[in-house]
Amino acid sequence: MKKTILYIAAVSILLVGCKTMNKQQKGTAIGAGTGAAVGALVTKGSVWGILIGAAVGGTAGNLIGKKMDKQAKALKQAVPTAQVERVGEGINLTFESGLVFAINSSDISDSYKGDLSSVAEVFKKYPETNIVIEGHTDDTGTDEYNMTLSEKRAKSVQAYFVSKGVAENRLTTKWYGETQPKYPNDSEANRQKNRRVELAIFADDKMKEEAKEGKLK
Repeated sequence: MKKTILYIAAVSILLVGCKTMNKQQKGTAIGAGTGAAVGALVTKGSVWGILIGAAVGGTAGNLIGKKMDKQAKALKQAVPTAQVERVGEGINLTFESGLVFAINSSDISDSYKGDLSSVAEVFKKYPETNIVIEGHTDDTGTDEYNMTLSEKRAKSVQAYFVSKGVAENRLTTKWYGETQPKYPNDSEANRQKNRRVELAIFADDKMKEEAKEGKLK
C-alpha cells in the first residue's frame, strides 16, 4: 500500500511539473526528484520504467536531454511509420508488428527492412546510447505461443540491427507476450496496437560521465 501511494504521488508530481517544462527541463526534473521513485515502482521491465529509472537528473540530465532531442528528431525523420516519444532523458521508439512482420512470423518483412536500416544508421550516428528491444503481442493465441513469438521478434530486430553495424553490446532484448498490453484487447484496432516492438534508448555510462563533467556536446 505504501508503495502504491508513493507511486501515485510521484507520478502526480511528475505530470503536474512537466506541463510547464520543455523537454530538456523535464529530463532534469525527473532525474533530480521523482524519477528514482517512479522508475523503481513502475511495472518491472516496461520501457517507460526503464527510461525514467535511467535518468541522472540535474545539469547532466539537461545535457543528455539536449542530445536525446536531436536523436529523437533524427529517428522521426528516418522512420515516419514508427512512434517516437521522448521520455525523461531517453527515447521510446515503437514499431507496429503488423508492419515489421508477417502474421504469426518473426521474419522481418522485406518492405520494412529499409526503415529498420534507417534506424540503424541513426543508432550508429549516436553510439553513446544503450538500447532495450521489447517484444509484445495481443491476447490472441495461447500464453506460451505469444511469449515465444514476442521473444523471437525482439531477437529478430536485434539481429537485424547487428547485421547493419550496430554494436551488439549496446542491445538488450526482453519479451512479454501478451502480459503488457497498452490498450484493452477488446477490438481488432486495439489488438493491432498491442502487437508491437518497443525500444528504450538511453545514455550509456560514457555519455553520463561526459554529461556530469560538462563535456557532452
